[in-house]
Amino acid sequence: MLSLQLENALKDLDKLIALSLEDIDDIKEARHTPQFDRLELKEEKIKGFEQKKAMIDHEIAKLMTQYPQKSLVELLNNSEHEKLEDFKSKLFTLHEVNQQYAKMVLSVGAFYNALLEKVLPTQMNGYRTIATQEASFLKVRV
Repeated sequence: MLSLQLENALKDLDKLIALSLEDIDDIKEARHTPQFDRLELKEEKIKGFEQKKAMIDHEIAKLMTQYPQKSLVELLNNSEHEKLEDFKSKLFTLHEVNQQYAKMVLSVGAFYNALLEKVLPTQMNGYRTIATQEASFLKVRV
């Protein structure tokens, strides 16, 4: 059972890494719509992964309580050890990829906020942001 849960969790991690790499490629090319289209799929994969991880934790805890005198190394076979190592490695990869994506998102957000500030200068008035003057090149005609 543990081996099957590890395999399924590894598949979810592979898919999450692939989706995050697609997001990075899309943000580099300023293709925002595909990123938003993938959000629901990513959320489903994350929920599925969390459930599988909880089941893995449960299986390991069950083994540890059944055989309290043995270490985890003794309880798992070679295949399960390899899958756990692969699991840790892919979690680390996902963390790095998401960290890279987050930096890009923050940079793009800062760029758009700076651009908006140049177009429509604002200042804080308490908790509200108000326009300090009319935009220099933006005019709306009705």
